[in-house]
Amino acid sequence: MKAITHLALFTIATAAMVGSSFAEPLKGWSEDLDKALEQAKKEKKSVLVEFTGSDWCPPCKMMRKDVFSKSEFVDAASKNFILVEIDMPRGDKEVAEKNQPTVKKYKVDGFPTVILLDSDGKEFGRFYASEHPKTEDFLKRLDKELEKKDLD
Repeated sequence: MKAITHLALFTIATAAMVGSSFAEPLKGWSEDLDKALEQAKKEKKSVLVEFTGSDWCPPCKMMRKDVFSKSEFVDAASKNFILVEIDMPRGDKEVAEKNQPTVKKYKVDGFPTVILLDSDGKEFGRFYASEHPKTEDFLKRLDKELEKKDLD
């Protein structure tokens, strides 16, 4: 009887861990780059695309928790950018397959990568998100990238 109880508890705990490893969409973020580009044109904004491995990449998980999910970040970044998350989870093959062409198109070679696009889809900035693990530092980097873009 004890073995059955332990097995049941193990099964429930495992299911809870696996279920929580699939990331929910971030509030204030889109998962559709084409729609985001359309919106950017209408609103005269740029697009921030974050490429992530939400369920397997430790720096991606850290950035999601400490920066990208924070309302402070979303509110500030959304003033100039439409935010897009392109996820390559290992636990959801359907999402990964859907996003693979976008990863290939932008030649993403590591995660978490951030690519900044103008409203026409032209890249003007690229960096690893984990270089700026604090909201304030990340926002400063975005401001610098926008300044460089405006000078071009």
